[in-house]
Amino acid sequence: MPSASTVSDGQTSEAQGSSLAALYKYLRVVDVADAMDGIGYFNIGLMSQEVRPLWLGMKFWGEAMTIRCVPSNRPMWKLDTTEDIVKAHGIWFKEVGHIGTKGLIKPGTVVVMDSGGGPEVGFWGSENSLGAVADGAVGIVTDGYCRDTAEVALQKTPICARSRGRTIIPGRIQVAEVQGTIACGGVQVRPGDIVGCDDDGIIVVPIEIAEEVATHARAILLADMHARRKRYERLEMTPDSTVDFDAVEAYYANI
Repeated sequence: MPSASTVSDGQTSEAQGSSLAALYKYLRVVDVADAMDGIGYFNIGLMSQEVRPLWLGMKFWGEAMTIRCVPSNRPMWKLDTTEDIVKAHGIWFKEVGHIGTKGLIKPGTVVVMDSGGGPEVGFWGSENSLGAVADGAVGIVTDGYCRDTAEVALQKTPICARSRGRTIIPGRIQVAEVQGTIACGGVQVRPGDIVGCDDDGIIVVPIEIAEEVATHARAILLADMHARRKRYERLEMTPDSTVDFDAVEAYYANI
């Protein structure tokens, strides 16, 4: 079984989730979309194209861990010192409360957040996203905002967001629930569903069909790789990993 550093392994129903995520390692989002169409799941799981990777070349597959947020109904109060301004988040959370994700992010997790239609707020930024990655997250998806985006791209932190933001959390948004069913980018996401991202966008595969979808998507991918390899040869192009069907077939023969 591949390690968590290369594919997602572990999360809801860990043994099942681990094996399911491993089935998606080489798949493209388009392969999975075609497979879902093929079994009658037309337009299911296709997240809004407004929710996009923040840098090109991002790719991940993993099991969803969900966060649901709502707009705050209490403004942040004026802070009097530089020290307090620097510590604004801690002051806000101490006063208002905060539902955290401690212990919920496992190796292979994709953190998916419903922003609740709140105002511009950089809930995710270059520092806390690294914390999620350190805990094992292979991706973060939000239909809200991300800030510090130059640093996020430099770090290659795998974040997909609807917009780039500038402001901080206090007085703007609050976590209402974790590990519940949410809507993100116009699709339903539950803990354990398979979430994938590449340059074409994000797709969510309900866990009930994830194994079947992976089987069909693998066949679609390999057929495409074989066909494209012939085009490469005809055009005298140097083969690359996208047409290395031997590696893909060998990988799947061993799981």
